[in-house]
Amino acid sequence: MEKRFTVPGEPVGKGRPRFSKTGNFVKTYTPEKTVSYENLVKIEYERQCGHEAFSKGVPLVMEIDAVFAIPKSAGKKRSREMREDIIRPTKKPDVDNIMKIIADSLNGVAYYDDSQIVSGTVRKYYGETPKVYITIKENEHE
Repeated sequence: MEKRFTVPGEPVGKGRPRFSKTGNFVKTYTPEKTVSYENLVKIEYERQCGHEAFSKGVPLVMEIDAVFAIPKSAGKKRSREMREDIIRPTKKPDVDNIMKIIADSLNGVAYYDDSQIVSGTVRKYYGETPKVYITIKENEHE
């Protein structure tokens, strides 16, 4: 089985937990941007792939292509080089944070737990329309 879907918009990385103190109590919370993006990923998976999930315990491979918008400040030559993948994004979010937010978002939705992911690849590109392409498939025996 293989599932492919696209999340529209600029790629987002997993935000670090935040802490607030009220009197003697410390409250931990997830940043709103992280929560919103995780919900968007879930919604897009279910909209494009349905409610079918990979079985518990099945080893999975996840491939992510994160496409960032070409900055408006980029000149013609630079824009062309970005479109042709000569120039690739070296900005935040980091590839590990992109993987983390996508993998965590799909827990209990696309698979039982993200610990099933035995291999993962994240590639960052520039493009006209920002989006994230995600492919999840069962690990082929090598």
